Amino acid sequence: MTDRRTTPPSSVPAPPTLIPGPLAAQEAGVAPATIRKWVQTGRLKAAGRAGRAALFRLEDVFAAERAGARRPTPPAR
Repeated sequence: MTDRRTTPPSSVPAPPTLIPGPLAAQEAGVAPATIRKWVQTGRLKAAGRAGRAALFRLEDVFAAERAGARRPTPPAR
């Protein structure tokens, strides 16, 4: 009988999951056009491609969303 012990998880992190723009938009609660606009303005960068489709890391999408939420409000008159 062989003693099969489970090996501890490796310390190498798993590669990030890449998701297409429409799914990224859904997860962030914005329109797909917003994701495209963030890419055009340089606020978000695609992490990969699947054919013509841009793929994004979800953490990058959330960071772009947070960056937009931190816009300073104009002073009250």
